Amino acid sequence: MIALLQRVSQARVEVDGATVGAIGPGLMVLLCAERGDQAPQAEALLTKLLAYRVFSDATGKMNHSLTQVAGGLLLVPQFTLAADTRSGSRPSFTPAAEPAEAARLFDFFVARARACHATVETGQFGAHMQVSLTNDGPVTFWLTSRASS
Repeated sequence: MIALLQRVSQARVEVDGATVGAIGPGLMVLLCAERGDQAPQAEALLTKLLAYRVFSDATGKMNHSLTQVAGGLLLVPQFTLAADTRSGSRPSFTPAAEPAEAARLFDFFVARARACHATVETGQFGAHMQVSLTNDGPVTFWLTSRASS
């Protein structure tokens, strides 16, 4: 699985003009399931994401995790993170999980996140979303957990 984390002061997702998820300070995470990903990859990625130290301490160093600062978590499904862009001028999405499997893994990830963290909001799987955010820093990290070959 792939997660693109952005430390934000605020973020929201709209579908058809209505807000479906919004947070204040925290992490906005674009989330993608790849072919072969299963629950163990989702669990590993969530564990890493919640513990990843991207928030500043009193000295300005990134020493605090989302859990430590009790920030919001906005999870947004985005299959395009799995794009293969190595050749040509149009991406291939072959590395992405099939839509039904990706939806299942996204829902699993959200359920596990809600079981572990107080503030979890989401985008809407399969919808055309308008995502807005204020990247704080900017701070952006790419995290992955790969299925075993």
